[in-house]
Amino acid sequence: MSGCCGCCSALRPRYKRLVDNIFPVNSEDGLVKSNMEKLTFYSLSSPDKLDRIGEYLYQKASKDINRKRYKFVEIAMEAMDILLQACHAQTTLNLFVESFLRMVQKLLEDSNPNLQILATNSFVKFANINEDTPSYHRRYDFFISKFSSMCYGNNDNIELRDSIRLAGIKGLQGVIRKTVSDDLVENIWEKQHMEKIVPSLLFNMQSGDLTPVEDATVVTPPVLAEEVLRELVGRASFGHIRSVLKPLLTHLDRHELWVPNTFAIHTFRIVMISIQPQYSYTVVETLMQHLDNNFKSSPKTRTSLAVVLSKIIAIAAGESVGPSALDIINNLLTHLRTSVSTTTEITPEESQYQEALINALGEFANHHPDYQKIEIMLFIMNTVPDLSKKSKGDQMLQNILLKSLLKVGTQYSTTSFEKAFPASFLQPLLKMARAPHDPTRIIVMQIFQSLLDRHQNEKVLSTVSIKPYAALSQETPSRSDIIFTHKYGANIMQALIDSMALSEKLDSLTSSYNTAALLIVEMACGETVQEFLLFILGIQQVANTSDELSNIHKCCLQIIAIALLTLTARVTGINNLLEYAQKIIEDRKQEATYLLPPLLDTKKSNKSYNLNLPHLAIDKMALAECLQNAGMDFNRLQTGVPYALNQSDNPGHRHSWVESVSSNHMTQRNSSADLTAYNADADSISSSPGVSKKALAPEYTVDAMKRYLAEPPESVKREQQEKQKQIVRAFRESDFEDLMKRTEPKHDVIQNRLNDLFNSLSIDNKTPQNATNQNEKPIYETNFPELFYY
Repeated sequence: MSGCCGCCSALRPRYKRLVDNIFPVNSEDGLVKSNMEKLTFYSLSSPDKLDRIGEYLYQKASKDINRKRYKFVEIAMEAMDILLQACHAQTTLNLFVESFLRMVQKLLEDSNPNLQILATNSFVKFANINEDTPSYHRRYDFFISKFSSMCYGNNDNIELRDSIRLAGIKGLQGVIRKTVSDDLVENIWEKQHMEKIVPSLLFNMQSGDLTPVEDATVVTPPVLAEEVLRELVGRASFGHIRSVLKPLLTHLDRHELWVPNTFAIHTFRIVMISIQPQYSYTVVETLMQHLDNNFKSSPKTRTSLAVVLSKIIAIAAGESVGPSALDIINNLLTHLRTSVSTTTEITPEESQYQEALINALGEFANHHPDYQKIEIMLFIMNTVPDLSKKSKGDQMLQNILLKSLLKVGTQYSTTSFEKAFPASFLQPLLKMARAPHDPTRIIVMQIFQSLLDRHQNEKVLSTVSIKPYAALSQETPSRSDIIFTHKYGANIMQALIDSMALSEKLDSLTSSYNTAALLIVEMACGETVQEFLLFILGIQQVANTSDELSNIHKCCLQIIAIALLTLTARVTGINNLLEYAQKIIEDRKQEATYLLPPLLDTKKSNKSYNLNLPHLAIDKMALAECLQNAGMDFNRLQTGVPYALNQSDNPGHRHSWVESVSSNHMTQRNSSADLTAYNADADSISSSPGVSKKALAPEYTVDAMKRYLAEPPESVKREQQEKQKQIVRAFRESDFEDLMKRTEPKHDVIQNRLNDLFNSLSIDNKTPQNATNQNEKPIYETNFPELFYY
C-alpha cells in the first residue's frame, strides 16, 4: 500500500507536491522552511503556475477550516503571504491575488477571532504592495462591511475585544490605501462605503480619552482610528470631501455628540488639520449648511455647532480670499439675523448662540490681513438696519451686527487712521453714533475706541479724571494723521457732542468721554490743538445753552469739558494751558465741586445745582491767550465758532474764522458788496483777516495726488465762494481798530532789510578804490561761504 501511495504521489503535478511538502506532519512544528523556499523558487521560475498554487492552497485551507485544524490554516495563510511578497512583481500576480483574497475572505467569515485577526494582517500586507498592473474585476464590498463590523467588537475579554477592533481599523486602512490609489477598482468614496467606514472610526475615537497618551508606542483603537481618519481626509479630493463630512455629521447627530461638544471640536480639528489646505473652505461651508438644517434645534445644540465653527474657522481663513471670505461672513450674519427674527425675547441660551456666532466671525476675520478686515467691516456696516427703523427687533439686530463689527475691529491693528476710517465706513458709523438707543451708541463708541487705541490707553482713560493718568502711552501723530484730523476730525467731534447730549446715563457719557480722550491722546499736537479746544468749548456751550438737558446732565458735560481740557494740556505739553485749567479747577473746588469729576449719577443725586457761574467756565479768549503766550497759532481758536448740536456732518473744511453768510444777506449796495464778485487767489486769501490758506500736501506722493485729484470741482467752487463771503463778513462787521490791526502791512522787515542793503551799497561806492582793509577775508571766502564747500 505504501508503495502504491508513493507511486500515486509521483504522478501528481509538481506544484501540488511542493505545496504538500510545506506542511509538517505535526502542525505544532509550523511551516517547513526549506520546502517553502523550493516552492517560492518554483513560483518565480514558473509564474504561470501561481494561480494554480493559490487555488490549491485555498482548497487545503478550506478543508482545514471545516475540520477545525486551525494550525494548518495558519501555515497555509503564511505560505500565501510569502508567495505574495516574493512574486508581487510578476505580471500574473492578479490571478494569484484572486485566490489570496478568497482565502482572506474565508478566514474572515469564520467565527474564530484569531483567524479573523490573521486574515486582516494578511490583507494589510497585501494592501501595502504597489502593483504595477491594474485590476479591473476586484471588489472590496465584503471587506469594507466585515472590517467595519469588526470595529464594533464587543467581546467580554477586553484585550481580545481591542485586538479585534484594531484588526478592523487596520483592515479599513488597508482598503483605503488599496482603493484610493487605483482608479479602476471599487470607488471607496461612494455613499454606501463612507457610511460604514466613517462611523466605525468615530465609534472607536469616542471610546478613548482625548488627552495625548504618554506612551506613544502603545497603539490603541482610538489612536489608530484617529490616524486612519487623518489619512482618509488627507487623501480626499475636492469632490470627495463632502462624502466624508456627511456621515460624520450624521453620526454626531444620531449619537447626540454636539452637547457637550468636546468630541465634535476634536474631530473637526482633525479634519481641518488633515485636509488639503485649498479644500478647507468646503468644511466650513458644509458645517454652516448643517447649522441651517438645525435652525429648529435647541439653542444649546445650535450654540455647540457655532462654537465648533468658531474653533475651526480660523484654519480656513488663510485659504479664503475675496468672495469666499465675504460669503462666509454673509452666512454668519444671516444666522444672526435669523436668530433675532425668530425670537421675541432673547433667552440666555439664544444669547450664547449669538455670542458663539460673533466669536466665529471674529476668529475668521482675525486671520485675514488688515485690508480685508476693513472690507469685512464695510460689509457688516452695510447690513446694519437704518436708524429710521426703531422697532425692538431692528434695535436688537443693530446691536448684534454692531457687536460683530466690534469683534472684527478689535482684531484690526491700526497704523493709519486714514486707512482705518475710509469715508464709506466713517460716515455710517457717525450716523450710528447718534442713535437714540443707548446700547447702540455704546457699541459704536467701543468700535471707535478699538480702532483709535493704538497704544493701549483705552482702559487707562476709562474714567473721567482731572488728575494725571498713570501709564499713559502716547506718540507724536504722523503727518497723515494730522491731515486726517483736519479733514474728518470735525465730523467725529461733532458726532461725539451729539452723542453726549442724547443721554445722561453714566455708561453712555463715560463711553463718549473715553472715545474723545483717545482721540485727543492719539491726534492732539500743535497743529490740531485749536480744533480740540473748540470741541471742548462746544461741549461747554451745549451745557450752557441747551434747554432740553437736565441740570445733572449739564453738570456732567461741564465735568467732561474740564477733564478733556486738562488732558489736552498735558498731552500737548502747553504749560500755560495747563495752568489755566488748574486755575479753573481750584476755583471750582472752592465754589462748585459738582462741576468736577466724578460724573454725577441721576439715581443717587437729585439736588438742584447752580449753573449760572460764568466766572468758572472755560473762556475762549483766555485759551487763545494761552496759545499766544506759548508762541503758537491762535487765530482759528480766537475767530472760530465752537461746535454746536446737530451741525452738518459733511467732511468739509471748518477752518473759517466767522460763520458763513447766505446770499440773501448781500442785498445792501455798499462798497463792500463788490467783494462778492472778487475771485481771490491763494496769496490774497492768506493775507485776509482770519482766513487761512489751504495747506498743500506735505509731500508729493501718489496717495496725496490721488486725494487732491479726487476732490470734485463743485466743492472747490463752494470753498472759494465761502472764503469770499468770509472776507465780506469780516470787513462789514469787524471794528475799525480790529481791521487796522489785521490789515497792517506784513512787509516791514523786508523793507528794512532792503534799506540796509541800499545804504551799504552807497557806502561802498564812496570808498576809494585803493583803500584796502588788511583784515579783509579772501575773495573765495566772501563769495563761497562754508556752506557751499565741497
